[in-house]
Amino acid sequence: MSKMMLDQNRRGFMATAGLAGAGAALSANAAWAAAPDDVDLIVYNAKVFTVDDTMPRAEAFAVKAGRFYAVGSSADMRALAGKKTQMMDAKGMTIVPGFIDAHNHPRGGRILYDVVIQNPFEVEFTTIDTIIGKLKARAAQTPPDYWVAGYFYDDVKVKDGREINRHDLDKVSTTHPVIVTHRGGHTSYYNTKAFEMAGVTKNTPPHFGGTFDKDASGELSGRVTDRARDAFNGVGKSVTYSPEETERRERDAAAFMSKQFVKYGLTGVHHSSGDFFTLQQVRENGDLLHRVSYEASDDFLEAMIARGLRTGFGDEWIRLGATSEHTVDGSFSERTMALSTPYPGVTPPYKGNITETQATLDAWALRVHKAGIQMNCHANGDVAIDMTLTAYERALKAFPTPDARPKITHCTLVNDDLIARMKAINAVPALFTTYAYYNGDKFHFYGQDMMQHMMAYRTMIDAGIHVAAGSDFGPGPCAPLMALQGMVTRKGWNNEVWGASQRITMDEAIKVHTLNSAYNSHEEAIKGSISNGKLADYVVLADDPHTYDPDKVKDIQIVQTVTGGRVVYQA
Repeated sequence: MSKMMLDQNRRGFMATAGLAGAGAALSANAAWAAAPDDVDLIVYNAKVFTVDDTMPRAEAFAVKAGRFYAVGSSADMRALAGKKTQMMDAKGMTIVPGFIDAHNHPRGGRILYDVVIQNPFEVEFTTIDTIIGKLKARAAQTPPDYWVAGYFYDDVKVKDGREINRHDLDKVSTTHPVIVTHRGGHTSYYNTKAFEMAGVTKNTPPHFGGTFDKDASGELSGRVTDRARDAFNGVGKSVTYSPEETERRERDAAAFMSKQFVKYGLTGVHHSSGDFFTLQQVRENGDLLHRVSYEASDDFLEAMIARGLRTGFGDEWIRLGATSEHTVDGSFSERTMALSTPYPGVTPPYKGNITETQATLDAWALRVHKAGIQMNCHANGDVAIDMTLTAYERALKAFPTPDARPKITHCTLVNDDLIARMKAINAVPALFTTYAYYNGDKFHFYGQDMMQHMMAYRTMIDAGIHVAAGSDFGPGPCAPLMALQGMVTRKGWNNEVWGASQRITMDEAIKVHTLNSAYNSHEEAIKGSISNGKLADYVVLADDPHTYDPDKVKDIQIVQTVTGGRVVYQA
């Protein structure tokens, strides 16, 4: 579509885009009892990809009280119009169901208030001097012995061609403990002051589930992985705020992230972190623009078990989902996930980090499963996935439950045996999505042979597994169009193709990011497709990703994001 045509179509579409949830105020029961002439909105003259096998393609649909009332041809839908119905001519633009992210850490506070090393939403290169400068500016405002922290660091997107190290961070400060956390969330880099305060030296014994890395001379490099970072717990001081200021910051952060999500076309997100009370406040304030499947951990999970709150409790906006990811191994992007064979080219041989024992994992899985809460584990490597499936199989055998859908977050490296076991218990994996594009510069650490079995969308779809989309934001960008491009092409930002055998079609990719992600949280009956009676969550695209240049799908303009019939983002 030419820029002139796009501008004309978008302006014409926007001119009729005044619907701001007029039907959302009606109850669902009132809507279905109403006569056809009470339809709130009709969108016609569109290319509608429904993700509904009974009618995969349509030209139009009608919305009433926040739900799809009918789907079909433009003529049939226009015939439903009443005096108060808003008519929207899509002028040939493409409409798909609202995208759903089945794994996300929406830490907006880090973006708003902390030192952001690199852009969390896009590919961005930086320099070590730039990082040092940002941290020095924060140190100048921070009392001695208080932490100075930087976030969203990507070790391979540094123009210097090397990782940041302890000596670099010593230039930030010798009186503050300094930490830079990789955006993957499993490795951190510390200055000498931090190591001294934690009592960690080059002679400190290895830590279960992690490493204190050393440089070529045998000295601490500054990099610490996974559970070895526990050594820094309780070390140093952190700036604190009053309860009122803390709540305000949390509300602002949650509202900020909701705006970002709908900007990228996300109408549903599985929150694997964040405060449940804050989400309710943001909703009451009218600032929650996307639907939440809340994944609990720690005290909140304990409260759910103690009070008998099960997966599914809540409503269409905020609902209790699976547990938060229970971590079993390390990171794909940071090269610490647990593999059955050593990492290629690493000396001495290294197989990654297992962060949980099988016995502890078994006990955890059985406890949450018996409580009626959907199990969910972070497992990247084949060793960790094997352990996770073993725990799930044992829990399901001890306490049989129909349609439990145990979730595996990431589920990166698989083999035929693991696939068969996943299928047998109807496990629901949430795989990395934007990684194929964003992290293409890290795949060489694994090699082509191993990459043919990673992020295995093709294998899982062919096996009949309901594989879902999990961006893992902030470790990965949360842009669904970037995800579609990566799933279809397996091509990184650097134009390298890795694991081409796992490519899928555009229709399959859209389904993964919509209906399959709804299935992941037991919500496929109410969302994930443009179908009669389902929630009217959809995205209007300026171009059709099926026919657009596959290497540029991420750049298609999102014209509008609609949640429950209400426009929540407009370009």
